[in-house]
Amino acid sequence: MVKKFRKSYKFAFYTALLIAITSTLLMSVFLYAFYVVDIFLIALWFVCCFVLTIFVTQYRAEEFIFKGINKIYDNMNLLENRSFLRTQVTTDMKTLASEIDKYAKDKKLEIESLKIREHYRKEFIGNVSHELKTPLFTVQSYIATLLDGASEDPELCKKYLKRADNGVERLTYILNDLDMITKLETGDLVLHIEAFDIIALVENVFDLMEFKAKKKKISLMLDANYHEPILVFADKERITQVLTNLIVNSIKYGQKNGTTEISVEPFLEDRVLIRVTDNGEGIQEEHFPRIFERFYRVDKSGSRKEGGSGLGLAIVKHILEAHNEKIYIESKHGIGSEFSFTLQTQPED
Repeated sequence: MVKKFRKSYKFAFYTALLIAITSTLLMSVFLYAFYVVDIFLIALWFVCCFVLTIFVTQYRAEEFIFKGINKIYDNMNLLENRSFLRTQVTTDMKTLASEIDKYAKDKKLEIESLKIREHYRKEFIGNVSHELKTPLFTVQSYIATLLDGASEDPELCKKYLKRADNGVERLTYILNDLDMITKLETGDLVLHIEAFDIIALVENVFDLMEFKAKKKKISLMLDANYHEPILVFADKERITQVLTNLIVNSIKYGQKNGTTEISVEPFLEDRVLIRVTDNGEGIQEEHFPRIFERFYRVDKSGSRKEGGSGLGLAIVKHILEAHNEKIYIESKHGIGSEFSFTLQTQPED
């Protein structure tokens, strides 16, 4: 849509008025000095001079602006890459100044956005490099040790091969998560929507996480006894991954003898809200804007000791966005965290 510029004749009007008054006064003096002063002739001269001058001035001013400023418009790609038309010419300097000011502000915002994205890109590349190098160097060091002679000791050989296998497993885990998140971001991952009982799914995930939770003495529980199934419509496998990632995080950062509690409650007419609440370390509010970024870690040192790919929450966010659902976070440092998300309870029309 081409922006309409306000047509202004103010410049031409005052210029023409000044020229007409000046020329009329000169003509009056000339007639007074050499001829008889005729008021009608003077008035006619004033009107003709004023009308003629206003159109000539307006035309010349617009021609000057069109030729002079058109190049600036082209170079700056003002008006969103559209060609600068003669009908958009105005002699109103406020309009032109406003356009230039708007352009400058837009470009400033664009540059700031690019700087932020460049910072995130560099940070992301650094994080990917770090996450891949750690297990890779681990595998390399154990294999090098075996090649240097440690393989002659069966017990030591078995021990080092096991550690190298763990490093390869971690590499595979990171690469699989990267592949998953890439598919989610590009829309290549196809969701298989079906109806299933979300309570039964939560209990199944609890069973899978039971051993991990017991190691840290964390209790996994529902907030109440759900006697009736609660049907949701989503990709069951992907929602299993969402719940697994959230529960793994709650265990990873939970306090010993703590709890991880899940509740399911109505939300709007066709949604339920699933809450995953723990009484662990909690997250400071300053981290909220970036908590779902790939490889972003709240604890830069301790979290890596706990393992994981650093992509869990990013995958959670992308899976829910693929379902057109939202995820929320509430947390207080030292008290605990709550991640909640919505799911549809009715099939789409």
